[in-house]
Amino acid sequence: MTLEELEQRIATRAAASAEDSYTAKLIARGINKAAQKLGEEATEAVIAAVTKDRAELVKESADVLYHLLVVLRAAGVPLAEVMAELDSRTAQSGLAEKAARKAQP
Repeated sequence: MTLEELEQRIATRAAASAEDSYTAKLIARGINKAAQKLGEEATEAVIAAVTKDRAELVKESADVLYHLLVVLRAAGVPLAEVMAELDSRTAQSGLAEKAARKAQP
């Protein structure tokens, strides 16, 4: 599955009834709750990485990607916009990109 396919699946599920779809329920609860869930999943992924629990890292990473796309959906930000930002950053090294951001007021 690609991120674009996951984004489409989330869009479909977001349009369903909150009684039938966890995605719809999460979005209905608002962006604050969706962002909170993203933070929880990210923390769990960090713990799995630090403890070198590969299986948990895989599972938690899937949760992070899912919840990130739910937050983007709730915020009205299409994945394509994020991907375009990533694409613009690949034109230079990560260190040069960070230095350029620090130089901006």
